[in-house]
Amino acid sequence: MSDMIHYKELGLVNTREMFTRAVRGGYAIPAYNFNNMEQLQAIVLASIETNSPVIMQVSNGARKYANAAMLRGMAAGAVAMAREMGAQIPLCLHLDHGDTFELCKSCIDNGFSSVMIDGSHHSYDDNVALTRQVVEYAHKFDVTVEGELGVLAGIEDDVVAESSSYTQPDEVEDFVSKTGVDSLAISIGTSHGAYKFKLAPGEEVPPLRFDILTEVEQRIPGFPIVLHGASSVVQEYVQLINQYGGKLDGAVGVPEEQLRKAAASAVCKINIDSDGRLAMTAKVREFLANNPDEFDPRKYLGAARSELVALMKHKNQHVLGSAGKA
Repeated sequence: MSDMIHYKELGLVNTREMFTRAVRGGYAIPAYNFNNMEQLQAIVLASIETNSPVIMQVSNGARKYANAAMLRGMAAGAVAMAREMGAQIPLCLHLDHGDTFELCKSCIDNGFSSVMIDGSHHSYDDNVALTRQVVEYAHKFDVTVEGELGVLAGIEDDVVAESSSYTQPDEVEDFVSKTGVDSLAISIGTSHGAYKFKLAPGEEVPPLRFDILTEVEQRIPGFPIVLHGASSVVQEYVQLINQYGGKLDGAVGVPEEQLRKAAASAVCKINIDSDGRLAMTAKVREFLANNPDEFDPRKYLGAARSELVALMKHKNQHVLGSAGKA
């Protein structure tokens, strides 16, 4: 393992202490996906300005897009950036929706401090076996592991599912004990992408299945629970995108008050990706439409980055409750 780069060499932390404090404190750690420098800068700046712990989240698609070595350098740069600004915020680098042992191992060997193994599309027994295999390897290096029970609908990056199946609460104790996972993603009505619900005119978003969350919490009290597909799909951004040439009809997400309720219970990690994509796209479209003579990427990406910082600060302060918890 001489070529392995351990996450502690990069100044990162795993999720164990983050989640322990979040469960006790009744808030959730933000897990923001990033693919490029501006997104990562926004994550670090928003976390510093709100004094929030944060999980910098990378999908397999993002890793392919950015290059594994480049991503590792970016994560180290994020730590250095925070330190130069005098911040003492815990930063975790997490693999989102890893689907094979080989991918998880590669990320662990390349400095990730946390990985998710998503075996939810397999049979229950195969999910247990795959998750256990990842846990056994990860724990040798003090890397934390997130597993998943239940399937989320929707499309985001490499994650595609036609329909969802809710987590069965009577499986969670067995799954956690057999796999040794450090946290568990469950399905209670969230979904991936910007089109989480199909609503008729005047129809409201259906509530999340808090009954399932409550039963899971009762069966594995104090165990860290994760929500995926939890963007609110901010309508201001949808409208801006459509105003400036986009076509996002009927894009709706999870109301923020439902996410705050979840964060105050057993949920200690909430994944947010689509909202960040929408914020950046909206501001890039708006900037280019209003400045047709501008061609400097720093200008339009700078505007997008500023909006992303504002969005994440809002999430930390008013939705997840993580502000001031670093």
